[in-house]
Amino acid sequence: MSTNHIQHYINGQMSAGESGLQQAVTNPATGQVTGQVALASESDVATAVAAAQAAFPAWADTPPIRRARVMFKFLQLLNEHQDELARAITLEHGKVFTDAQGEVARGIDIVEFACGIPQLLKGDYTEQVSTGIDNWTMRQPLGVVAGITPFNFPAMVPMWMFPIAIATGNTFILKPSPLDPSASLLIADLLKQAGLPDGVFNVVQGDKESVEALIDHPEVRALSFVGSTPIANLIYERGARHGKRVQALGGAKNHMVVMPDADLDKAVDALIGAAYGSAGERCMAISVAVLVGDVADKIVPRLADRARSLKVKNGLELDAEMGPIVTAQAHQRITGYIEKGVAEGAELVVDGRCFDATSAGDECAEGFWMGGSLFDNVTPEMTIYKEEIFGPVLACVRVPDIATAIQLINDHEFGNGVSCFTESGSVAREFGRRIQVGMVGINVPIPVPMAWHGFGGWKRSMFGDTHAYGEEGVRFYTKQKSIMQRWSDSIHGGSEFAMPTHK
Repeated sequence: MSTNHIQHYINGQMSAGESGLQQAVTNPATGQVTGQVALASESDVATAVAAAQAAFPAWADTPPIRRARVMFKFLQLLNEHQDELARAITLEHGKVFTDAQGEVARGIDIVEFACGIPQLLKGDYTEQVSTGIDNWTMRQPLGVVAGITPFNFPAMVPMWMFPIAIATGNTFILKPSPLDPSASLLIADLLKQAGLPDGVFNVVQGDKESVEALIDHPEVRALSFVGSTPIANLIYERGARHGKRVQALGGAKNHMVVMPDADLDKAVDALIGAAYGSAGERCMAISVAVLVGDVADKIVPRLADRARSLKVKNGLELDAEMGPIVTAQAHQRITGYIEKGVAEGAELVVDGRCFDATSAGDECAEGFWMGGSLFDNVTPEMTIYKEEIFGPVLACVRVPDIATAIQLINDHEFGNGVSCFTESGSVAREFGRRIQVGMVGINVPIPVPMAWHGFGGWKRSMFGDTHAYGEEGVRFYTKQKSIMQRWSDSIHGGSEFAMPTHK
């Protein structure tokens, strides 16, 4: 069986690179190797950085309105090719096609936001801050910037980064996950068709070596990373030591509180979709249901029925609700967590390990399949509560009241996303004010902010001072300059040795 050779994209051209190293790309639904992706060496990264450096002066000097026009053309092409991009995601990641379409759509939102960059780059102007002196600010690009992105959103997460970075006048290097790299090259091709100059957007495929090379390269001015907390922490610290601006989004353990007054039909729908959508391989997946009072006895049996009846199929089947796990290694890791949950005393109500892969289709017998798992009577001391599983496993924790629920969540090391289902306005208000989590949903299970707001958690879910995309993204990819100006006819003669003040 012939396989696809997935290369780097540097200075407007495909490149095999110099290392000669490759890694297999697999279709998770079938277990078959479909491609070989090049792994960049330090030299390959240096080549990409040099191309981005060379392109930067002209691109930074390009008027923002002309940069926006390239983004508008890219937006048009994305809309025309979004199903092609979604199909590539499904074939390499495994998520169902409709979910991949949603991923692309949310990425398109960021591109639409970036099209407004002329307005977003406007500075402030104050006339007569002192006699004869005016003061204004402007925002200017940093230079070469890079994004290191995870496997679970191979199109959307890169689009959290590069549209704003490019629109603000930077040049960009994307280092995608080697597990599903094809989306990055489709994006590169669409950007070229949109008229983006060569060298402004580059892709280096790779593993740890390419990541370290980007962190250490002195001409890479800023890094944006999305991945696990241990790696995010290391990248933040190492990047900071090299004087870079770093935005590193880490892990999560997202809770959903269900109050006794909640609409249980809607709460069940929300938990099933948020826990098992994309096989739980989302940083915003709900992995803990916090059930308040007597709601647990009512909702757990309903969750169990729904978990058992999930339509787990090849993601290209349009009625599929959940696809396979991304790799055999991830499948093994998730299985280990389920085993540990049982060993530590949690009640395994639904065991996803029992899923028969052939039910997804004969061609799927060798794929990385698993059903949804549901635990009840989980306690905060258990590993499956404390650690991020990143798989289709939902843990139910029972608490007596909303105060205990809030304290439970606030005590967790992660603070990425959280939700509360209730019909009480006072509970909703108190929950929103008291919870120590960066993204909060009230009757919204996955509260991913829209493009003009910004994404990011608290505590060990994020390292850095600014959130991804939105106006915070514009600030991350630019630096402020303040200019004070006066003309000679307003300058009185003689030196002044006192601290300047407003006069």
